[in-house]
Amino acid sequence: MASQHRRFPSGLLPQTTKAVTGASWLYPFKGIVYFIKHPFLYPLLRARLLPCFILSLFVLTNLFLWTYLPQVAFLAIFHGPLAWVNGAFLVLGESAAIVALLFEAFFVDETLVDVFDAVLINEGLENFVASSRLLNLDENDPVKQLGKPTKPAVYSPFSLRQIIEFIFLLPLNFIPIAGTPMFLVLTGYRAGPFHHWRYFKLLNFSKTERKAFVKRRQLRYTWFGTVALLLQLVPVLSMLFLMTTAAGSALWVAKLEEKRRDHQANENNHQILPQYADDIA
Repeated sequence: MASQHRRFPSGLLPQTTKAVTGASWLYPFKGIVYFIKHPFLYPLLRARLLPCFILSLFVLTNLFLWTYLPQVAFLAIFHGPLAWVNGAFLVLGESAAIVALLFEAFFVDETLVDVFDAVLINEGLENFVASSRLLNLDENDPVKQLGKPTKPAVYSPFSLRQIIEFIFLLPLNFIPIAGTPMFLVLTGYRAGPFHHWRYFKLLNFSKTERKAFVKRRQLRYTWFGTVALLLQLVPVLSMLFLMTTAAGSALWVAKLEEKRRDHQANENNHQILPQYADDIA
């Protein structure tokens, strides 16, 4: 019997591949690869690496020493043997929250802005970045091109509401099996849009425009935020992944800007085209 070959509609596979590779949850991982492949970002990491590594190790070690076993004992009432795993996620979540707060105290947000802006410059968006900071375009290195900000530059603003919600969501880890995934997704739902706060400021979005923009992409922001949080839970490497996620966030912005500018160019072309007029009397 002759084998039958199923034919796919023309263009279906390229579109499917593009949809998968452009998925928002991939961008935190793309940021890791991008960071590794672009040495101009390394000085930004070295400037903060040692103190933040020590800080992360100190926080994580103390939390596991003093709070892990008591929390496992409590979780065992509800989870049984799974308490050991869920207890670890609970401690890692607490560690991520504490380290994030302490990182803010060490002015790491300024470094994240530099990572974000340097990636945008390397992706050809110099004019976009120049709207809010001075650039030395004589330099070949995107990081060395970064000058003093001319407007307040914040990668992700401190949000007391987000911290409170994080604390209130932590007990979800008490729910067997489904509790930890629920905690990660709900936290990602809130945290995802904050990774594009810098982007919204570069666009000069009002609060209403920002909410509308996020609402249309809420699912994608949730997946991005969830994966970013998972990376933040990796012991000791929180700082590294915080910076690579900023690179991934900027890569997503570069793609969004490409689509937005293409759309604007198409609209302008339609406006320029003269309307048809019948000259025959």
